[in-house]
Amino acid sequence: MQTIYIDAVPEETRLAIKAEGQLQVLEIERPSHAHLVGNIYKGQVQNVLPGMQAAFVDIGTGKNAFLHVGDGMPQDVLHVLPRKAHIHVGQYLPVQVVKDATGTKGARVTTHISLPGRHLVLMPTAAYIGISRRIADEAERQRLQAIAHKICPEGMGLIVRTVAAEVSEEELAADAAYLTRLWQSIMARFRLKSKGGSLLYRDADLLIRAVRDYLTDDTEQMLINDAQLYARVQSLVEHISPTLLPKLTLYQEQTPLFRAAGIEAEMEKLGSRQVDLPSGGFLVIDKTEALTVIDVNTGKYVGKSDFRATAFHTNMEAAREIMQQIRLRDIGGIIVVDFIDMDTAAQREKLLQAMRELVPLDRRKTKVVDITSLGLVEITRKKTRANYESMVYSDCPVCHGLGRVESPETVAIRISRAIRRMEQSSHASEGYEVEVHESVAEELRQNQLMLNLAAEYGTDIRITVKPGMHPENYSILQQG
Repeated sequence: MQTIYIDAVPEETRLAIKAEGQLQVLEIERPSHAHLVGNIYKGQVQNVLPGMQAAFVDIGTGKNAFLHVGDGMPQDVLHVLPRKAHIHVGQYLPVQVVKDATGTKGARVTTHISLPGRHLVLMPTAAYIGISRRIADEAERQRLQAIAHKICPEGMGLIVRTVAAEVSEEELAADAAYLTRLWQSIMARFRLKSKGGSLLYRDADLLIRAVRDYLTDDTEQMLINDAQLYARVQSLVEHISPTLLPKLTLYQEQTPLFRAAGIEAEMEKLGSRQVDLPSGGFLVIDKTEALTVIDVNTGKYVGKSDFRATAFHTNMEAAREIMQQIRLRDIGGIIVVDFIDMDTAAQREKLLQAMRELVPLDRRKTKVVDITSLGLVEITRKKTRANYESMVYSDCPVCHGLGRVESPETVAIRISRAIRRMEQSSHASEGYEVEVHESVAEELRQNQLMLNLAAEYGTDIRITVKPGMHPENYSILQQG
C-alpha cells in the first residue's frame, strides 16, 4: 500500500509517494518552470532535414522544436508507415511535446499524439490497441482487449492503463467517449486560422496527474495540505472514482506535511553527490553531458568472510539504492554503473536480475541492458520533463558547474608569471599591488613566492585581500 502526499504553496506544488516506508516518487512543479511535456501545439514547419527524416517546427515557445518521423509509435506500427514523410516548409501540423527543452536544445515533438484519461490513453493518429504490461492476469487482458476493440473510435487507437483492471465496459466506454470529444475540440482549434505556432491543449497540472496516474485501490491515503486543492481533488475524484473518496485527507496539523512524513530529510540527500548505503558502503553519482556515471564503493563495510562475499553484498545493496535514486532524481538518458568486480557469472546474473525486478516500479521506460566483464552495467531511461536536479539547483557561480576551481598554488604561479611578463616590458620601480582571494593571499604568505619575486626584480609587491573576488581571479596594479 502506498501513501500520497501533496504539499502546495503558491510558488510550487510538491508530490511524494511512500510505500513500505520508502520514498518512491518525488515530483515538483512551479509556475515559473512550467513543463511542456504532454502539451499539444499547432506547429509550423520551419526547416526540413530529408537525410534525417526530421524537421524543425515553430510551436510558439520562442525556440523551434525537433520533430522526427516515427517518434512515439510502437514498433509493430512503425513498419507499416510510408518510408518518406511528405513534410514541407510552411506546413501546419498538430504536434505533442514528448521531451522538454534542455540547455540549447529545443523541445522534442511528435505527430503521433496520445491523450491520457483515467483508464485509457487515446491515440488519434494510430490504429493500435495495447494493454498495460502490468496487468498480468491473462483472462483480464483478453476481456480488456475485447472491450477496447469494441469501444475504440474508428481509425484511432487505445492503450488500456493498469488502473482499468476490473473496470466495467460502461466506465471504459465513457472514458473513450470523453477523450474522443477532447480530440475533436483540439482539432477544431487547429483548423482556426492563425500564423505561427500556438497552444491547442495544455496537459494536466501536477495535482490532476497525481489523481489520474497515482490514486488507485493500492493507495492507503492521499494527504493534501491545502483546503482549496483538497476541495478540487474531492470534486475530481467524486466524478471519476467515487469509491476512492474515503482515501482523501485534508492535512491540518501545525508541523509541515513533508517534515512530518520525513520527506524533507530525504529531499536534502538528493542534492548530495555521495549516497551512503546501510552497510557502510556508498555510491558516487556524477553527471556528464553524454551520460550519468554511478560508482559503487565498499567504504567502511569490510564484510564477514572474504572479499567476494563483501563485494557481492555491497553490489546487491547498491543495486536497490541505485534504482531508487534514478527514480527520485529522475535521471534520464544513458546511465553507467561501475559495480565492484565480481568473479562469477552467477553473481553478475543475480545482480542484473535484481535490478530488472525493480524496473516495474518506475513509470518511466527503463531498461537494464547488460553487464560487462569489467562490472559496468548499462541502463537506459527515457527523458521527458526537467528532472529534480535541474529544477532545484543551478550551476555554481564560482566553478560554473565544473565542480572544482584552480588551487591557490596554481593561481599564485599564474600571478608570478604575469608579473614576470610585466617586468619584461617595463620595470615597476614603485612596486606592485596584487588583489586576490583570501585563500590565494594565504598561499602567497606561506610560500614566500612574492617575497622571492620582489627580491629578484628589486621591487616591492604588496598583497591585498579583495572580498568577494573569484578564487581564480586576481588584479595586478603597477605602482609609479
